[in-house]
Amino acid sequence: MTRRVGLEGSFAVAEAVRMANADVIAAYPITPQTHIVERLAEMIADGELDAEFICVESEHSAMSACVGASAAGARVFTCSAGQGLELMHEVLYIPSSMRLPVVAVAANRALSAPLSIWCDHSDAMSIRDIGWIQMFAENNQQAFDLTVCAFRVAESVLFPAMVHIDGFFLSHVIEDIELPDDDAVRDFIPDYEHPFVLDPDKPVSMGCFAPPFIYAETKKAQEVAFEHTKSELMSVWDDFGRTFGRHYSPVEPYKMEDARIALLTMGSYSETAMLAVDEMREEGADVGLLRLRLWRPFPFAELRDAVKNVELVVVLDRAVSFGMGGPVCSEVRAALYQMENKNKPHVIGFIGGLGGRDIPIAGFKYMVKRAQERVKDKKEEMEETELFGVRE
Repeated sequence: MTRRVGLEGSFAVAEAVRMANADVIAAYPITPQTHIVERLAEMIADGELDAEFICVESEHSAMSACVGASAAGARVFTCSAGQGLELMHEVLYIPSSMRLPVVAVAANRALSAPLSIWCDHSDAMSIRDIGWIQMFAENNQQAFDLTVCAFRVAESVLFPAMVHIDGFFLSHVIEDIELPDDDAVRDFIPDYEHPFVLDPDKPVSMGCFAPPFIYAETKKAQEVAFEHTKSELMSVWDDFGRTFGRHYSPVEPYKMEDARIALLTMGSYSETAMLAVDEMREEGADVGLLRLRLWRPFPFAELRDAVKNVELVVVLDRAVSFGMGGPVCSEVRAALYQMENKNKPHVIGFIGGLGGRDIPIAGFKYMVKRAQERVKDKKEEMEETELFGVRE
């Protein structure tokens, strides 16, 4: 049984956490994620969720509380955004290194300065190398679904998982979504039992000190284990599709069957890009869309397969890697480096949507046209990445 309801993205996430039967929620409010923890606090106060809500003094403390609770065997959730995610930054390394399956949602927000509460992906990019599984939602249905999947996969592989939802574009926008029964979600997510739970009757020290002769070995073990999380996530997505009828994959194509040009996006602007592709198709252009659902671990093989018949990939970044261009574009270039030259497409990057700046359908059509011009003019180097939408 399912029911269709209108929910803003924040409340959709809260419903997923409630159905997952989280034990501990530790969080600090920051726009635009505050609605998530407000709704969860209300659920706990009203008896809808039997959990401990830890009201902390900062995001640094929130993640610290999550680390302790997860190590003690609790199912743990937190969320943040922008500068709050940066304040968490120091502690974010710990659950990944200590194999603690903390689940988090980031309502993505631009980083200061200047101060902005609006969305881009600069906060997500700042944590890309920490060792968290990272997935991007493009609508509120996906925000719910991916949060449910995050609990399942995190506890299966003993790594933390983060779902990214675009701040305001999803967190504060009401959309019609499909909610399954509580029992269906709880059947999908097995009871959590950490195999190395902290026990006061059997005290041990974890992660406290590693001299040079062992530190590199621990990082190697972590890297090998993290690389294997992708296959487990894909298994979870397959099971989710069979159970709930909605299917996800690391790289999701749209009208790519005969495409010679591929747009590549992450997050809520993917839906605008789909409309742009529809218009360009009607105008005779052989354009398709690739939506990057999985950011970490990066889906190298899936991306190469998706562009094997493509001549041009046009990448939209919503963050700047200063001195380098767009971080997603640089990842795409790296992923395609090992392809045979005869199959390797041109990759052109654009940076847009910074600080909540709108990108209309016409903007995506401009990017494709401009990318074609640059390939013709043989200007596809990284330093040629364009900042789209800046007043000149």
